[in-house]
Amino acid sequence: MGEWLKVRFELSRSGEAQGNNRPMEGLRGFAVLLVFVVHYTGMTRPWLGTGASSLYVFSEALHTIGNVGVDLFFVLSGYLIYGSLIARHQPFRTFMSRRIQRIYPTFLTVFAIYLILSWFLPAESKLPAILFDKIIYLIENLLLLPGLFPIQPLITVAWSLSYEMAYYLILPLLMILLNMRIRSPEWRSAFLINAAILIAVSCVFSGGPIRLIMFVVGMLIFESRKLGYDGRHGDVTGFAGLVVGLGCTLIPLEGSWGLLLKEGSLFLSFWLFCGACFRVGTALWIQKVFSWTALRWLGNMSYSYYLIHGLVLKAGFLGLLVMFHKGGYSPPILYWSLFFPLMFLLTLLPAAVLFLMVERPLSLSKSTQCRPVLNS
Repeated sequence: MGEWLKVRFELSRSGEAQGNNRPMEGLRGFAVLLVFVVHYTGMTRPWLGTGASSLYVFSEALHTIGNVGVDLFFVLSGYLIYGSLIARHQPFRTFMSRRIQRIYPTFLTVFAIYLILSWFLPAESKLPAILFDKIIYLIENLLLLPGLFPIQPLITVAWSLSYEMAYYLILPLLMILLNMRIRSPEWRSAFLINAAILIAVSCVFSGGPIRLIMFVVGMLIFESRKLGYDGRHGDVTGFAGLVVGLGCTLIPLEGSWGLLLKEGSLFLSFWLFCGACFRVGTALWIQKVFSWTALRWLGNMSYSYYLIHGLVLKAGFLGLLVMFHKGGYSPPILYWSLFFPLMFLLTLLPAAVLFLMVERPLSLSKSTQCRPVLNS
């Protein structure tokens, strides 16, 4: 059984940009666990009601912390895609063709499932009633516009693909215009820091997508390694970065400037945390934690899991709703912790099937198995 799983869920790696990949695979698994926490806690809110009960406060805190899972995916994409473009020249057409091949087979499969369910469950459908509006809405979703644009995504989590696609389109062109491959790491680092500041400040005043700076974190981690920063004392700084980054999300800061402070804290925290995980040389305990096989395998199929788990989770909760409310009562609050691992296990099987039948054979290169998107 172990060998069967290994053959199907282990992915080989190569290339300078990918470096120490085992912790990175585990980081993807950790990121998608955070995303699961967001949706699980959101769906259990009706059980907990509102107020200051300890479980309600704890659940809301987990929901807030879980939102950084997507930010972590952006950091990993920023690191890998930037590193691959710095390492070797890639024609823009070839680069984008590979990104499209990586994104769309799995996305279109889940998209088709949502359309079928919209047909059979019209009460749950997000499709507009008017045919013309429906066609436009489907085109917008197929072009991955929801996210950066105020459009409701058909697949709830697919808003982040808009950010990813924008990054894929802008970065190669930016590297060509600025000749970044021939620039020194010092020049590129200074440029990236200033770019992050400019993006963040402009987003504060315009209400723009400030989370784009998370891609810059990954790019800076790559340049830090070029400059010789090897994550020394990484166990301490890496763990501190993770704790501080997650903790800062709980600080009750409001408004655009509050968001800037939170994202800025997360920017530095992820630089420290991921920098330690990517350290080359003597393995740190933090690297060993995120190299745990089960976590890495989850990370390897994280794109499939990311797209499908919300749908499976909703179906699971609808089943619980029928079971408990058939008797006219709500489930006991203690069931919150019981259903957490059960619901997670429920989401694993469909995600594994999607990964093995669609994502791996159609999107992952047989030679390098490297991947962009939320799995970059």
